[in-house]
Parts: sequence; C-alpha cells; structure tokens
Amino acid sequence: MSDEGRALLTETERDILAGEKDVSDNYKYKVESLVRNRVRKKLGDDVEALREHFPEVYEMVVDEVCGELQEDSDA
Repeated sequence: MSDEGRALLTETERDILAGEKDVSDNYKYKVESLVRNRVRKKLGDDVEALREHFPEVYEMVVDEVCGELQEDSDA
C-alpha cells in the first residue's frame, strides 16, 4: 500500500471487486455492501466538505470523476 493510504476503496476491496482475490461469495457480498454504504452515506458529505473548505481538491475530484465519465461516454 502506498504512503497516501486509500481514497474510496482499499487495495484489497479493489481486488475483491475485480475478482482478482479468491474469497467466498458471502465475503464478496459483504465488501460490496460496505462499499455501497460508504458511497451512499459518506461520499456526499466528504465531497461537500471539500467543496466548501478545500476547493482545489474538490476540483480535482470533479475532474477525475467527470473526466472518467466523459471518457466512458466517448468509447
């Protein structure tokens, strides 16, 4: 793991969701649920706090997410 830690997903969660880590179906469901709840309950609050108090990083988030969405729609 890098010195920066994680953003939304841990490295292990990313591996599990990508099917690159052998785990039981129940554990994969648990990870999916955890990530879903993290997005549903926390992501909006974090983005709002960045927008209000750290706008340069908020813009980085918007650029990253919207840039990815734009690239996907262009494909």
